[in-house]
Amino acid sequence: MTPDTAPESVLERAATRRADEGRSRRATPAVRIAGIYLASRLVTTALFLLAARLSPSGSRFGPDADLATYVVAWDAQYYLRIASEGYPAELPLTAAGEVAQNAWAFMPFFPWAAGAAGWLLGSWAAGAVALAIVAGYLCCLVLRSILKPAIGETAALWAVVFFACAPLAAMFQLGYAEAPFLLLVLLGIRSVQRRQYGPLYAIIPTMAFTRPGVLAFALFLGLFGIHRWLNRSREPFARREALHILALAGIATLLGFSWQVIAGLVTGRDDAYLATELAWRRLWVGDAGGFVPFEGWPQAADYWFRSWGLDPVWGLVGLGLLVVAGGALLAFSPHVARLGPEIRLWAAAYLAYLLAVFLPQSSVFRILFPLSPLWGAVAAPRSLPWRLAVLAACLIGQWWWIWNMYGLGTEFWHIP
Repeated sequence: MTPDTAPESVLERAATRRADEGRSRRATPAVRIAGIYLASRLVTTALFLLAARLSPSGSRFGPDADLATYVVAWDAQYYLRIASEGYPAELPLTAAGEVAQNAWAFMPFFPWAAGAAGWLLGSWAAGAVALAIVAGYLCCLVLRSILKPAIGETAALWAVVFFACAPLAAMFQLGYAEAPFLLLVLLGIRSVQRRQYGPLYAIIPTMAFTRPGVLAFALFLGLFGIHRWLNRSREPFARREALHILALAGIATLLGFSWQVIAGLVTGRDDAYLATELAWRRLWVGDAGGFVPFEGWPQAADYWFRSWGLDPVWGLVGLGLLVVAGGALLAFSPHVARLGPEIRLWAAAYLAYLLAVFLPQSSVFRILFPLSPLWGAVAAPRSLPWRLAVLAACLIGQWWWIWNMYGLGTEFWHIP
């Protein structure tokens, strides 16, 4: 090395070292989360294996069930059927002439994407698990990124821990569309947080054909637009941004009803999708006629309280108190407020959507999965004993869910 080139080489090495250090710092959260996520997946796998080992002969999947059995159980059977057979052109009917449960209740993106991955991995089940696992890890990364500005790095990582070990963490290893859908929701929230609306033109259509819920995102965008307008004095609300929000909310709304139109065109029945969804509702409340928004929760309150031998009037009172408590939590809880308006408005929109369309039953825990950003409120600056207690509760809840839904699966409330 000559003297005239030495200084340049030193400068180059220093610049390279700084770049490497910068890359290392940027990679640290991803590596930490990878460790958290891997450990949590090993725990979930162990719980599944334990459930299979303890499963009695009278369980739904039998005493010889294994991980491969559980991956394609319950609704995963419909996704597998969609990937292999597509959707029925003629709706199946029960002996009573009512529309039976069928594949039109499920959106096509996940089963087809799992099929594509399975073509490489050897089976649809392998593709579905790979898709769910990867989506779950990406969910953890995005969850941290949307929570860190509000609650800090440490609390955001604890939120990831709770999320990865939550009672519904099994969704990251099953043939269900929950993890990919939640990833799209989290990416959508992050886009709104950053006022970067371009990605939403791709996120929303994908979301619409992954699982039901894009109408909740449409409501979220509408509420967010109102919020931006009311707070325009503190943060300028440009016309371009307003047009993006209006356009995206409109697209999400149209796409939210598009599956009904598609099902009607293919089957020749305008009510094909709603009649299919009501086939599941009949398991709980019988034939209650057509779909009426906001009717499911009073029906469920009446059903459950009668099942428990209680006056159903108290069920309606409890439902009202539950709605008030949920609204108060989102509006007044300082830990929730700290998460920022985007997460709070998403939670409010999604809960309102559930009130409008859902019949509460044993699937309610899975249906609440898109509210996962609220783990940030649980993890927001708290003591270590609190966080360890929450983690223990998450793992206990995860075992309870896996054991009842997969290890047993024999009672009417053992449906995930």
